[in-house]
Amino acid sequence: MTKLFEPYTIRDVEFKNRIAMAPMCMYSSHNCDGQIEDWHKTHYATRAVGQVGLIIVEATAVQPEGRISAQDLGIWSDDHIEGLTEVVHLMKQHGTKTGIQLAHAGRKATVDGDIFAPSAMAFNDHYKTPVEMTKSDIKATIQAFKDGTIRAQKAGFDVIELHGAHGYLINEFLSPLTNKRMDEYGGSAENRYRILREIIDEVRIVWDGPLFVRISAHDYTEGGMTPEAYVEMAKWMKEQGVDLVDVSSGALVPAKIDVFPGYQVKFSETIKSGAHIATGAVGLITTGIQAEEILKNERADLILLARELLRDPYWAYTAAKELDTEISVPKQYDRGWTF
Repeated sequence: MTKLFEPYTIRDVEFKNRIAMAPMCMYSSHNCDGQIEDWHKTHYATRAVGQVGLIIVEATAVQPEGRISAQDLGIWSDDHIEGLTEVVHLMKQHGTKTGIQLAHAGRKATVDGDIFAPSAMAFNDHYKTPVEMTKSDIKATIQAFKDGTIRAQKAGFDVIELHGAHGYLINEFLSPLTNKRMDEYGGSAENRYRILREIIDEVRIVWDGPLFVRISAHDYTEGGMTPEAYVEMAKWMKEQGVDLVDVSSGALVPAKIDVFPGYQVKFSETIKSGAHIATGAVGLITTGIQAEEILKNERADLILLARELLRDPYWAYTAAKELDTEISVPKQYDRGWTF
């Protein structure tokens, strides 16, 4: 069997293959209350029918002020558990494992009212200037990630991913470009990592399942974070019980990025080999052959697809045909899925 379609186990959770759906915001909670709507139920269940091994639900805000947009999903209230539970049930019917990305948008939040960040620096002229977080604000946010984890567990998710990428709150603390604090949460790499360290510690008190962290491995700006700098932080994550680093890049500050097929895979490889931790590769991975090469050459342990799964919910079937591999067929689709 090809490596792409081999089962993969983290802790006691077995994924039926190494295909994962990366979190992608749907901006479809139209009542601005963070609730699951019919769109989410159809969208996620369809990819489960398509035999994706792990589906990670979009960035889900742990605090209302931490939403990227007012239409984001939320997990800041027990009222959100029911809808998330239904989505989990719909995905699991098809043998898919389920994850959720717990998030806080930081200075890139576009909701009404004050927004918060490690330092009072706007992303650009189109964004509001955030309020610099007090230690009390930081403590409350750490607790919100813990509370979100408890709710995610009640909803039945198999995997928790902490969103530390794409210029959102955790990412803002990690990079010296956006963290200009003079207290114990700023300055050295250890201090900039402190909020993530404390979030992981609190999450691990209530969660013993697979734990991922998504990072932006490169800031593409002089003086910013690089994959080599993240190796050190990935080692700290591993010591704390993080199981996999989901390696993306960019979006912390406005920057020019040379985008090409698999452009972020080399970052995954650097962190995997340097920190001896499992990684997920993402970024213009579009074919089964490309995914198989990444896995066979030990550049990553999971393949995370985003836009390709928007174009083709049945990408697993497409890739299996390309790799001349037979996979399980949904009974209802047996007449159409021929190999």
